[in-house]
Amino acid sequence: MVVLDIAFAAEGTGTSFEKVTKKLIDGLGSRLAMWVDHHDHRLHPTYKADTRFVLATKAEHGACPEMIDEALVARAGVVDTILCHGDFDGLASAAKWIRGGKEPYEGADADARAIDTRMGTPSPRAQVIDRALRARMNDDALKGMVVRFFATGADDATIFRELETIAESVRVMEDNARTLSKRYEIQGDTAVCDVRGNTLFYDKTILLLLGQERARVALVYDDTTITLAARFDSGINLLELLEIQGGMPTRVSVPASRLSDVLERLVKAGLAARV
Repeated sequence: MVVLDIAFAAEGTGTSFEKVTKKLIDGLGSRLAMWVDHHDHRLHPTYKADTRFVLATKAEHGACPEMIDEALVARAGVVDTILCHGDFDGLASAAKWIRGGKEPYEGADADARAIDTRMGTPSPRAQVIDRALRARMNDDALKGMVVRFFATGADDATIFRELETIAESVRVMEDNARTLSKRYEIQGDTAVCDVRGNTLFYDKTILLLLGQERARVALVYDDTTITLAARFDSGINLLELLEIQGGMPTRVSVPASRLSDVLERLVKAGLAARV
């Protein structure tokens, strides 16, 4: 098995490295051929001597596919199972592995980076696929279709038309996010959006991006979850700020019960004002 774009479990978010990631690593044993990931985690150095682990930070590699090449795939040897993240970045990584380390299409690595960092402009083709995946985040059949589309060179017109149809449905969610963005309140360098009680299906990524247009940090919270995001090039490390040991330094989610603590930490860091 090869594991692609799967972060080590982050302490402080309700998960545990020992109970989740280490349990998987130990359980796979010699079946684990390689683990390739680009999410920050304090335990990366622990696996530095194990050549099966190719680990980087988000700052070093904005997306996972760019870490995969023909030499890496060849070094891993025969693989019969791929475990990957179900977003554009992860599915493109899986397809690139299937293709022996070759991009599904020219510019696919750059598209993955633009989508995963939310910086730059992905190609029109990548935007359709990203929208389709966000429209049906829990649709495993769709994810399988995207991998097949990528793995066969991303030129199947029939599949792409189906992806375009699915992608259209996310526009309503994007419009709902724009409606909810009116709830943002600016507290210093943080834009805070309370979406408790909301009944609209919305795109949280778009809502966070709209918040980042107004402040250095966007914070969205509902009855169960708080999500914070900052620009990839902001220099802000939300993992350190919230004392979380792994994940993306510029986007984190924690339980809603931490709201007071999160706001206090933002104030102490000079990123929010007391209200």
